[in-house]
Amino acid sequence: MNSLGLDKAPENTRIVVAMSGGVDSSTAAALMVEQGFDVIGITLQLYDHGDAVDRAGSCCAGQDIHDARRVADGLGIPHYVLDYESRFKEQVIEDFAAGYLAGETPIPCIRCNQTVKFRDLMGRARELGADALITGHYARRVDGADGPELHRAVDANKDQSYFLFATTPEQLDYLRFPLGGMDKAETREHAERFKLPVADKPDSQDICFVPNGSYAGIVEKLHPGAAGPGDIVDLDGAVIGNHQGIIHFTVGQRRGLGIAAAEPLYVIRVEAETRRVFAGPKAALMKSRFRVGEINWLGDGKAPSMGLEMTVKVRSTTVPVAACLESLRDGEAEITLAEPQPGIATGQACVFYDADRVLGGGWIRREDSA
Repeated sequence: MNSLGLDKAPENTRIVVAMSGGVDSSTAAALMVEQGFDVIGITLQLYDHGDAVDRAGSCCAGQDIHDARRVADGLGIPHYVLDYESRFKEQVIEDFAAGYLAGETPIPCIRCNQTVKFRDLMGRARELGADALITGHYARRVDGADGPELHRAVDANKDQSYFLFATTPEQLDYLRFPLGGMDKAETREHAERFKLPVADKPDSQDICFVPNGSYAGIVEKLHPGAAGPGDIVDLDGAVIGNHQGIIHFTVGQRRGLGIAAAEPLYVIRVEAETRRVFAGPKAALMKSRFRVGEINWLGDGKAPSMGLEMTVKVRSTTVPVAACLESLRDGEAEITLAEPQPGIATGQACVFYDADRVLGGGWIRREDSA
């Protein structure tokens, strides 16, 4: 049994490493080479690489593809670049834009893992005869009594398990995360030990395909004029201001409302149909009950229909809080939190945990969704 849990000698075990050009995936590749595996590096070109050359914080384009190739050359492994630009635009960028136009707060990183990376790339890895797909995610795959389990990373500050909740059991069986037991400092130490050219490269920031953090700019470019002006209203529906498009707002936002008030106002709800942005005090953001859909279950057996005590994360940056799954039917569930939480936004993910283990999760639905 080798270090990946496969019953083969490392030299007889072919693996594909998803290489984004950053220090994490590069270090993962180097560790696999050091252990003697038959390693192939694959980098995905996901959007117009001309827009991203020399832009700090980007990935999967321009300079990052060049960096991945340099790392692969230094390690002496084959390296391929796959042009997935059209499918990334269709499955991730268009989905992102549609979410904002619907008044949601989408998470394209999860959709990217769910589609382009873990479905399409995994298919290519299998075609190449690979026994496993390696990524630089900070998460842990643990072999349990009923099969592989997804767990949080040892480094809570770098944990990316939230972004992997939609991984299917079949995909998890094929995936490996060699950095899950490390913290970032240890990863960089390995990168320096291997003398990787990206050892000092900064981490990717924000959403890779959004230049300068302008979400609205991306939506407007894809759908010119689709998000017109509308009203900013209080919780009773009275007009208190105007805006130039709902794509500029997300639940919990404070800045950008442009309204003078006795107390700070926050975006409480975005109503796409009427182009209204509801604003109110911070207390109005608190919510203890909501619905989730498209549930992916990673726990043992079938998901319980009700009464599951667990902890959940409602945003990637929040800590898990106690909750209960009240009912589950047709992939939809009602979640009740032990303590109300702020900023629970449609389009975000609600991820279920049992201690460090990911039990699954789903997408937060609108209050009036069917």
